[in-house]
Amino acid sequence: MLYHLFEWLTQHGIKFPGSGLFQFISFRILLSVLLSLAIATLFGKRIINFLKRKQIGESVRDLGLKGEKQKTGTPTMGGIIIILAILIPTLLLANLEKVYVRLMLLSTIWLGVIGFIDDYLKIKAKRIAKEKGIDYHKTNADGLAGWFKIFGQVMLGIIIGATLYFNDNVVVKREIVAGVGEKAWSKQRGETKIKEDTVQADGKISRFVTVKTPITTIPFVKTHEFNYAKLLPQSWESYTYIVYILIVIFIITAVSNGTNITDGVDGLATGVSAIIGFGLGVFVFVSGDVRIAEYLNIMYIPNLSELAIFIAAFVGACVGFLWYNAYPAQVFMGDTGSLALGGIIASLAIIVRKELLIPIFCFVFFVELLSVMFQVSYFKYTKRKLGVGKRIFLMSPLHHHYQMLGYHESKIAVRFWVITILSVVTAIVTLKLR
Repeated sequence: MLYHLFEWLTQHGIKFPGSGLFQFISFRILLSVLLSLAIATLFGKRIINFLKRKQIGESVRDLGLKGEKQKTGTPTMGGIIIILAILIPTLLLANLEKVYVRLMLLSTIWLGVIGFIDDYLKIKAKRIAKEKGIDYHKTNADGLAGWFKIFGQVMLGIIIGATLYFNDNVVVKREIVAGVGEKAWSKQRGETKIKEDTVQADGKISRFVTVKTPITTIPFVKTHEFNYAKLLPQSWESYTYIVYILIVIFIITAVSNGTNITDGVDGLATGVSAIIGFGLGVFVFVSGDVRIAEYLNIMYIPNLSELAIFIAAFVGACVGFLWYNAYPAQVFMGDTGSLALGGIIASLAIIVRKELLIPIFCFVFFVELLSVMFQVSYFKYTKRKLGVGKRIFLMSPLHHHYQMLGYHESKIAVRFWVITILSVVTAIVTLKLR
């Protein structure tokens, strides 16, 4: 809003000292980080105190883990802090006319609301159980039904996938290699709906083709781009949008649930998300700048650079929230935060055409999700075959396994952060390692 305000004032010849700074995206990125940090740390404490007064506390199941009893009553729904620290800087500083910014605002609010409703229903059920003298954990009150969460994630996937496929402002520009014309490039890559244009940077003119068909990045291979249209026979190419939307739905559902599962140790999901957000910021920076994209020989995505303001707010919100969420946690994010964080990461990865890198830079979320899937599947299999269910891990998700082994949760969180740093660096290296 401030960006649009100063832009309007400039167009009408009205200038204030320093108003020209808002024309520089670097200034708005730095301001976005600072503002999100301030909101999360300064106003976060007030929100935590409000949650305490309203007795919106966590009800911890007895899992036999060390220190879990001390967590009982810790305020939950702290994801509100993260969401506000993301939305306010973005709304104030970003160009809201850009389709990518609008999609990310939608993703944040959409899954944040679903998580909020889920947390609210759990808290309401706990209060009713307390009034009736019933053990909350013996009731079937688990918040929103699982199918409703999945339905919400599917609907968001449909909106994002359809927008990225059909919106005219969503394109990818690929540099034409010397000696390879438009038709040859199209035939070689299997692209459709392309046109040739030029992009000028620092006095140098480069010839690009504008690609509307959805393509993505494949790591570790020389021909590092993949066209989703190749998943179908050529006669069915007009139905590529169905395949693409289904893939987007799967990614958003998987990553948001993986983040939700990872949120079981103080500071774990928050720290991991902040690191991943920084990595995605690097992808946005290199793919949104025509000169860097040309140098790295990667796809150039117009209008993407404005998304850096949202990512700056995202990272700042996570770091600021970590101030209160690190061990011993003064607040938990709840599903309000975990579902939103997962949806944001998944949507960003899809927008910057790096969704196939998710198993790398989201390695911790990926392994945590797999640990639950393997544990449940193996238990059911052995129970059916042997009559007694057996387990692969002492407890799932994986972070609980290490807790059962005696590792302190702060050590688990920090080591998972280190693993995430290595994973993000590996993902960034794939830009040139082919």
